[in-house]
Amino acid sequence: MKRNRKMLALTLSALMTAGLLAGCSAASSSAEAGGTASAAGTAVETGNPGGEDGVFTIAYAPNESNTEAADARNGLAEDLGAVLGCEVEEIQASDYNAIIEALRTGSADMAYMGSQALALGVERTDLEPIVMKAEDGDPEKAIYHSVFITNAANTDINSIEDIKGRTMAFVDPDSTSGNLVPTAEIIQAFPDDGLNSDMLHTNGDFFEAVSFSGSHQAGLQAVVKGDVDVAPISDQILASEIANGNAAESDIKIIHESGAIPAEAMVVAEHVDQATRDKLTEFLTSYDNEQYFTDVIKVPGARFIECDMSDYEEIIELNKIINDF
Repeated sequence: MKRNRKMLALTLSALMTAGLLAGCSAASSSAEAGGTASAAGTAVETGNPGGEDGVFTIAYAPNESNTEAADARNGLAEDLGAVLGCEVEEIQASDYNAIIEALRTGSADMAYMGSQALALGVERTDLEPIVMKAEDGDPEKAIYHSVFITNAANTDINSIEDIKGRTMAFVDPDSTSGNLVPTAEIIQAFPDDGLNSDMLHTNGDFFEAVSFSGSHQAGLQAVVKGDVDVAPISDQILASEIANGNAAESDIKIIHESGAIPAEAMVVAEHVDQATRDKLTEFLTSYDNEQYFTDVIKVPGARFIECDMSDYEEIIELNKIINDF
């Protein structure tokens, strides 16, 4: 199910050429709770998508916590519960690592996550992406970008080449557009500096000071308030924040845009049986609640389209390269 990932592939190729390779809830996860996984590690049918406690749990990353988003998540939970025939609850995880752990331990059955979190997750558990977001439901638009922003009043920073020695706020260690891809973009932009991930995340090595904001929104506000010079953010989240009045377009300027990144996915945990996976895929690819896509997915008019692990191969490889120093 490969889609157009040309720009990401070029970044991956450039990094390799540069020699960087040298440098339902917990009960449903156990065999006693219905045999959700075979001895070979593949999901088998249990006839009970909610597990022993009757609850199917969806985990979301900490990128939104407003009332509108919570209402929209609840709406999907109710609609999905009617399809699965069990209670569905949604939880907002403290960070991306917490989502992976919840899937691994059975505390969550499904999760909405970015591609780097997915790349890290496959190293710890046998999760599977089943659908990904796509603008207008168009497979060719199942992408987004990481953009570097600075305060509009900052006349000293106008391109990625100007960020050395500044203050930087990445989003989260496991964020694709807020850490992994920006790290790769900086390394590629400074080929003579011999950079690696550790150097970019250590005060004084490349940046004067570097931190993690915890969310795209927090990074945006840090730039707007002048607390940091530069922050990377998903272009779709940036557009959503401006559209919702949380920042003005005139507050910031974009100084760099990455290549295309595969969109966020809904992934299912290893213990979720095949019959449930099929129901989830059918439900999500036909789901058309606009409030959900506007307030939770952050892309008005978006829809879910079917996907598989092949859509994330390049991000998985990029994650291995960047984190293999």
